[in-house]
Amino acid sequence: MIKFTVITLFREAIEPYLKASMMWKATEKGLAEFDFVNLRDFGLGPHKSVDDTPYGGGDGMLLRCEPVFAAIESVKEKDPQAKVILPTPVGEIWTQEIARRFARVSDVPTQHYIILCPHYEGYDERILSIVDYKISLGKYVLTGGELPALIIIDSIVRLIPGVLGGEQSAEIESFSNGDNLEYPQYTRPEDFRGMKVPEVLLSGNHGEIAKWREKHSGNA
Repeated sequence: MIKFTVITLFREAIEPYLKASMMWKATEKGLAEFDFVNLRDFGLGPHKSVDDTPYGGGDGMLLRCEPVFAAIESVKEKDPQAKVILPTPVGEIWTQEIARRFARVSDVPTQHYIILCPHYEGYDERILSIVDYKISLGKYVLTGGELPALIIIDSIVRLIPGVLGGEQSAEIESFSNGDNLEYPQYTRPEDFRGMKVPEVLLSGNHGEIAKWREKHSGNA
């Protein structure tokens, strides 16, 4: 089983998605587990502050070390083997191959990932010292780490055997082998507004179908 503990200020932005569709199916089957830690619970002072202005000046606020370290350490007290993921522009670009690597269940009973959702202008650089994996989803900036957390979780969970259903569902799709793109697919009706399903797919000739699919598979 793979467990995810999400450290966030906005649990309500994440939880509904994890209770639907394949994420719900994964939890029902005991293949995945989702937990949340409210970063505000570890905030400082009467207002439970988690951010402050940057040294040296500049716009925006930064996540402080103290609440972040305390939140992560509260999880690691129960599971010292848990690995910390931080969505950040300076991280490794997330790919299907990396997701597949994260989805491989190790010899421990539960593979546990802690995902820290950053906010504000950024985070104190010293937070990186407690992070195991720095992950970037691309060359753009979001207002917080909740969407990246969902993308990381979804892309991992769907690769856990038994989640998608079909044995080959995750093996033949786009990016399952480097930069490959999956072949075009069709379902009923055979003719929709003059757009017809290729005849070879209706032939029942599995050898010719395989050749057609290989020919029409592409590379990114």
